[in-house]
Amino acid sequence: MAEAAALPERQVAKNRSKGRDAAEIAAAYGLILAVIWTPRPEQRFLWMVAAAAVAVIAWVSNDGAKAMGLLGANLLRSAWIVGAALLAAGGAVLVAAKLGTLRLPHGVMVFIATYCLYAVWSGVQQFLLQSFFLLRFLRLIPNPRMAALTAAALFATAHLPSTVLVPITFLWGFAACLHFLHYRNLYPLALAHAILGIAVAVTVPGPVDHNMRVGLGYLTYGHHRNGHRPYPVEHPLPKP
Repeated sequence: MAEAAALPERQVAKNRSKGRDAAEIAAAYGLILAVIWTPRPEQRFLWMVAAAAVAVIAWVSNDGAKAMGLLGANLLRSAWIVGAALLAAGGAVLVAAKLGTLRLPHGVMVFIATYCLYAVWSGVQQFLLQSFFLLRFLRLIPNPRMAALTAAALFATAHLPSTVLVPITFLWGFAACLHFLHYRNLYPLALAHAILGIAVAVTVPGPVDHNMRVGLGYLTYGHHRNGHRPYPVEHPLPKP
């Protein structure tokens, strides 16, 4: 199935060089790392530059909505991963409640407002991982599983130096890439990512994972005195 799923990339590869795919990966990933490791206020400007660059590259490349997993194909068949994420998150919440590390916002509306932005960012991350990087690795690497493994490694490296997030994102990234190769649908992965990310945010103490920060934010982290984390911040999105 993974071999068949990789065929669209191989068809596109006939009309473009491997050098172009490699250059696009290097440019986009370089900008992402620059955002992660740059202090504010410069980080805000770099974030806008990186977002615009990735959007332009994706638009010009014109891989197609089907290959990028943006259509509704296999939506119901692939939705099992959302259920699996809910089960994993539920188990983590129960364990955290027993250990006394559970940190939940007070009230449903507060919970939604707190994690709404993160849910959107989860979708953006999955788009970057599958619809951008994985598609290009599939054209560079003949073996789809190795392409998925490479994309997952790239994804995990972006979460350095977090000793909590690096292994989690590597395992999730690889599993998500294999799921994408099989079903070609991005939406269940985005939802599952949001569920798992929020589970980490409310169950792992901020001082342990530095409030899910990565890069320079991880190194300069200073946790709140009450230990409360208002939202997961493993992303470089500018915050007020």
